[in-house]
Amino acid sequence: MIAQIKPLFKHYLDRRLLTVFMFGVASGFPWIIIGSAMTAWLKDEGLSRSAIGLFGLVFTAYTFNFCWSPLLDKIKIPILGQRRGWIFSTQLLIILGCIVLATIPIQQQFFMIALVSLGIAISSATQDIAIDAYRIDIIKANEHEKMTAAASVATAGWWTGYGGLGAIPFFVVDSPNWNWNDIYYLLAAIMAVISVFTLLAKEPTTLREKIQKEAEARYQSYLSSEGISNSVFSRILNWLLVTLFEPFREFFQRNGVRLALSILLFIFLFKIGEAFLGKMSLVFYKELGFSNSDIGAYSKLVNWWVTIIFSVLGGMVNIRYGIVKGLLVGGIAMAGSNLMFSAMAIVGPNKSLFLATIIVDGFTAAWGTVAMVAFISLMCNSTFSASQYALMASISNFGRTLLASTSGILVDWMDGNWSLFFIITALMVIPSLLFLWSIRKQINHIEEQNKSANAQLSSTG
Repeated sequence: MIAQIKPLFKHYLDRRLLTVFMFGVASGFPWIIIGSAMTAWLKDEGLSRSAIGLFGLVFTAYTFNFCWSPLLDKIKIPILGQRRGWIFSTQLLIILGCIVLATIPIQQQFFMIALVSLGIAISSATQDIAIDAYRIDIIKANEHEKMTAAASVATAGWWTGYGGLGAIPFFVVDSPNWNWNDIYYLLAAIMAVISVFTLLAKEPTTLREKIQKEAEARYQSYLSSEGISNSVFSRILNWLLVTLFEPFREFFQRNGVRLALSILLFIFLFKIGEAFLGKMSLVFYKELGFSNSDIGAYSKLVNWWVTIIFSVLGGMVNIRYGIVKGLLVGGIAMAGSNLMFSAMAIVGPNKSLFLATIIVDGFTAAWGTVAMVAFISLMCNSTFSASQYALMASISNFGRTLLASTSGILVDWMDGNWSLFFIITALMVIPSLLFLWSIRKQINHIEEQNKSANAQLSSTG
């Protein structure tokens, strides 16, 4: 058994994965700022389930961030570099947003709270574009096993930011001398510490500028053939074509339109059930009778360690058996874990069942997330990593944000029948698994091509 695990574990000893982990922390933490902490604050202030669910519309920034993602492939921030520059700049904006939230009375200026939260969401979504692109740039697609290892480490980092650091406000706010406004000063300070690691990261090297110049020459030749002379207008049009059009053209040309659309549809469907559950989980815990400290201990700290452990194990399984099998197993497991929440709704505030549910849910979420991150990374061209990863991640986030924002309305429509709600979320994964099965051969072929390319590089290196 150890002899089988050892060659899989060696992929995690790459120094680059430490940076990937820290950027995962930076990516997960803003979901506490405008997600869990904000939801608990709104609930403590007496807002309805429907209002809390609709507040989640600020997360649509993650759905539409592909619209401006090409700018991160084209525009370089001075001094820090293309990837680090964007990451650090957006982190400063998130810190500023937390400080502003700390000064706003939520009952009197709810609209302002929503507006600032939207600003943080846009900054965080932009940060995610740069972080995902950084991981793909520094771990090349032909390093297939390390790409999967990086996906598991990034997932562990995300949950460290969301679950580990995210538990802090829930413990602190129950202290008599703290309120939610004070908590947001604390969140700003934590984000400031995280940003220091960005300054210590190494900027990846790519052939991006060379390939973009080749694309510029190709488009300029096309424009000239159409009678558009070498004018200011033609240069602007050329820049727009290379920046906004070329990343998506390359994705559809490389995969073919049919497979490309199939990939995007699967990504859209896979996480919808998990998103519906996640959006209402904190409201569910509170209505069931658990305290903020209970939520911090079980939902954050326990889930954090469970996710880290099973992110690594899930990564090893995906390396051994392939991404498609990892996605299939992860999807089935996610559906099963949702049924445990249904059991919680029937049993009531039982801490033993709460702990068991959190462990199973953390395991299944980690497995599915690692497989999905590795899958999307595999589909990207490193020249346009920001644009292409953001496109696919945005489609995944569409179900997790825009559609899942109606989760509170669904619970209200069912008169608070939480058990039935969680059964419905379990059934939501079935269409995506059927769709994945239909395209499994094409995905396996792409995976084998990358393995062959890596083997050729190793033999010549």
